[in-house]
Amino acid sequence: MNIQILKDKLNSKEYDFLKKDSHLGDNILILTTGGSIAYGTNVATSDIDIRGVTLENKQDILGLSSFEQFEDKPTDTVIYGLKKFISLCLNCNPNVLEILGTKQEHLLVISKGGELLRNNVDLFLSKRAIQSFGSYATAQLRRLQNALARDNYPHAEKEQHILNSIWGQMEHMQRVYKSFTDSDISLYIDKSDREDMDTEIFIDVNLKHYPLRDFKNIYSDMNNIVKDYSKLNHRNSKKDELHLNKHAMHLIRLLVTGTEILQGKGVNTYREKERSFFLDIRSGKYSYNEIFEMVDDYEHEFKMAAASTCLPDKPDYKRIEELMIKIYSNAHF
Repeated sequence: MNIQILKDKLNSKEYDFLKKDSHLGDNILILTTGGSIAYGTNVATSDIDIRGVTLENKQDILGLSSFEQFEDKPTDTVIYGLKKFISLCLNCNPNVLEILGTKQEHLLVISKGGELLRNNVDLFLSKRAIQSFGSYATAQLRRLQNALARDNYPHAEKEQHILNSIWGQMEHMQRVYKSFTDSDISLYIDKSDREDMDTEIFIDVNLKHYPLRDFKNIYSDMNNIVKDYSKLNHRNSKKDELHLNKHAMHLIRLLVTGTEILQGKGVNTYREKERSFFLDIRSGKYSYNEIFEMVDDYEHEFKMAAASTCLPDKPDYKRIEELMIKIYSNAHF
């Protein structure tokens, strides 16, 4: 898309909120493209996604009110408050790091504070990217595999596939939540009393003095796997097939971007080198077997980069705090 056309579009009534909302206007630090336009994988039918960062109001910083992010769903616009943005960057969240790595010409608004953020993106990069980018890629792979399982497996095998997906995430859950053993949370398939199923997944839980919030998150992670599978329960149309191709493309894109970060090459949101390749995946040029073979190769590269990365274990909190203070101090409230 022509970026000048996009900039002109921001002056339309549809985007009036950028000027009128009290948290936006002159408070905006960064406004840039998001989604497929930012990645270079957009097609004629692609939506316009806008992403950004804004300074909180004086009341939010010094008073009792709070602000985390602004969202306008009709225009697919998400703008994070600086503190929320920083907290997500500290964990190498791919969705926010990409805001700091978009092409210079994709910047729609950039203030001095925004330039400070983008020029110091390396402060946020750490070994946490191994987990964050790996988890995102795993989620994309799970969606793709679940969809294919729905088409090709009888019900009993589909249920086993979902169970395998949950088991695949258990190591992650045991690492990020309070530890538990296989006997504490046991998942298995047994005969079902439901009329529409012969078998289904059951769970036995034997936990004592376990943090409720951690248990809620474990349940949520499991539930999301089942929901992802259910969302893809009617994959017969060309539109749904293209949607799966898009998942496959994003899976490999995440692995490529994460590998570069771990190799010390920074955050490069726009994928110039792989653009044609990604568009071929999106258009369905490759079979899913070919895609899974490529994923194995990219996962191997990602793991090699993770094993040899020179990134620190965690970000430099002191320097990031100094950066935040500088941005806030330069603001005019």
